[in-house]
Amino acid sequence: MHDIKIGTLISAGNVKKIMPQLIRHGFETFSITFWGTAGDWDMAELAASVKAILAGTDCQISCLSFYGNPLIDGERGEAARDGWSKLIETAHLFNTDLVTGFTGRLIGESVPDSIPRFAEVFTPFAEKARDKGLRLAFENCDMGGNWKSGDWNIAFTPKAWEMMFAAVPFDNIGLQWEPCHQIVQFTDPMAQLRKWADKVFSLHGKDATVAWDVIKEQGISGVADYVWHRTPGFGDTNWTDIITILRMAGFKGSIDIEGWHDPVYRDELEYTGQVHALNYLKQCRGGEIIPNFEKM
Repeated sequence: MHDIKIGTLISAGNVKKIMPQLIRHGFETFSITFWGTAGDWDMAELAASVKAILAGTDCQISCLSFYGNPLIDGERGEAARDGWSKLIETAHLFNTDLVTGFTGRLIGESVPDSIPRFAEVFTPFAEKARDKGLRLAFENCDMGGNWKSGDWNIAFTPKAWEMMFAAVPFDNIGLQWEPCHQIVQFTDPMAQLRKWADKVFSLHGKDATVAWDVIKEQGISGVADYVWHRTPGFGDTNWTDIITILRMAGFKGSIDIEGWHDPVYRDELEYTGQVHALNYLKQCRGGEIIPNFEKM
């Protein structure tokens, strides 16, 4: 078995329809995603459906993923906290030990101003997850925010990670990392991953392309697009290097392709791009396993 598996994200609503079709193309893992709320889902019924679909295959559920803002007040915040709690309570039904998503943030406030609320919300979640043998991981997307202000997530930059992990000092919390969100900030994803690999529990398979010629001619404040989210195999990142860094750090987990962003491989070409990315990433991890020959 490969120590690093390659899969894709799939929304809970698409599990029954899409997952059987993806398995046929060789996807090895699935991250089941929930957006905004998980309140309407019968998790036991969904888990039973997933087990039936995966029966007789080597496929696994890599994680359950919840995307909302659990740090705010009101109905949206309560739904997000309930979503995280529900996924932590039911992850074992899917045979996964990992729950991932956004940290949330205080809307319009700075990253440091959001840290106390982050600690208030996620300390009990981390404790509950630890007691159940689970890990939690936070995606590194800025969701259009920055250090001073934002709406969704604070886990997008190393300084924030330092503050988060100091405020909630549990070994079972880490990162759901991808190079795309670093490239669009013009940071070096390799340098970052090499330093933080021991805190990376899961990866999203998403890349980016920077049009340096556009930047040189028009800058980043003009009308022209200068960076695009890409499906792996079409972006700027050498994923062989990413997998090398992960293996050197002892990482064992999955890279789940996050589609629906590529400006070319989209619409009718969406799964053409995703299957290409799947095969590309399998080659980046070393191709097919060849057993060592016995010594004569």
